[in-house]
Amino acid sequence: MKKRNVLLIAALTSALCLSACGKGESEETSAIQDITVEAEDLPGAAEEETSEPVEEETFVDDEEAPGEGYVRSSLTNLWVKEEVANSRPISVMMPTDAVAQPQYGIGSAGVLYEIMEEGSISRQMAIIEGWQDMEKIGNIRSVRHYYVPVGLEWDSIIVHFGGPYYADAWVMREDVNNITGTHTGNTNVAPGSEAFFRSNDKKAPHNAYTSGEKLTSAIEKQKYEKDHRSEYWKADHFTFTNSSHPNTLEDYSDAKSATKIDLSDVFPVTLSSLEYNESEGVYYKTLHGKDQIDQSTGEQLTFANVIVQMTECKRLDDKDYQDFTMIDSGKSGYFCTKGKVIPITWTKTSDYAPTKYYDMNGDEIVLNTGKTYIAVAQAGTKPSFE
Repeated sequence: MKKRNVLLIAALTSALCLSACGKGESEETSAIQDITVEAEDLPGAAEEETSEPVEEETFVDDEEAPGEGYVRSSLTNLWVKEEVANSRPISVMMPTDAVAQPQYGIGSAGVLYEIMEEGSISRQMAIIEGWQDMEKIGNIRSVRHYYVPVGLEWDSIIVHFGGPYYADAWVMREDVNNITGTHTGNTNVAPGSEAFFRSNDKKAPHNAYTSGEKLTSAIEKQKYEKDHRSEYWKADHFTFTNSSHPNTLEDYSDAKSATKIDLSDVFPVTLSSLEYNESEGVYYKTLHGKDQIDQSTGEQLTFANVIVQMTECKRLDDKDYQDFTMIDSGKSGYFCTKGKVIPITWTKTSDYAPTKYYDMNGDEIVLNTGKTYIAVAQAGTKPSFE
């Protein structure tokens, strides 16, 4: 059965590399702190970009493909056109600062990660497929080095606006394809910087954006592969069940209620939380105590699956830069779906290897078809469930 959805459109913000200070806001400083970028310095800054929603066909999770040339998405298990599944997604760095909300295109993320950074605030990485026709994406901010292996496991092109010198070695690797609005740390290169523009809806550093058209042009100029690279891509990333046979977690004796997920101890500034809507079978996400919205559609972010990934973390310096151990094994976590939660473990063996999640029997968890939110939580914090 067909279902028409408004596919978001985008091209959004970001700015200078950040060393976050102050509660709920962050200012980026690092090896590039002396560089200032004014609106007129960015290509397209003089343009007043507007985004009108464009309707595109997507399909609910039927047992059979809706037509010839459709396959399952590795991100969501929804039916997508084969060229979408074959094309590399983008991994877009987006802020959680209250003054930076809302963002364009974040609702299109098949998988959304949220991880802490310096200054007690988090940042998001949105994994988006089928991005080529999006008119406005962002706002876009700087990357942190521990996000790079997250983007690599999707064989994605990382879209960011610079970053501190800890990320230098990562973004300079030949196999790591990135598009950035300014150089990262001490690298002195900014591949694809022409893909970014600024708008007047927010103040810098929260007003740098891109679009599918601009990204496509920048990617072609950099001669990056547009389709998945066979030597890196693992298409069987998640294990899914179909909508006709949902995973309710009722078969687990250790399953508990999780109609409300409180992550305020994990993300003390953003106070991220999710609430289950039983009639729709999805979790609605809030940020700073308010609905987290995609500006392109005006709709609140929803997820069929929620994973809390407990991760070792250490402080790197007196600027409070963090280091999350994203490649590890046997670490704990939680899997929430259909209003319930079970304890899990997770393992990631290498940069490009998918992070695998297992129940306490050692079996890989089965996700429900739809979008997934992954909170990477520093060990010692305590998510709560009701």
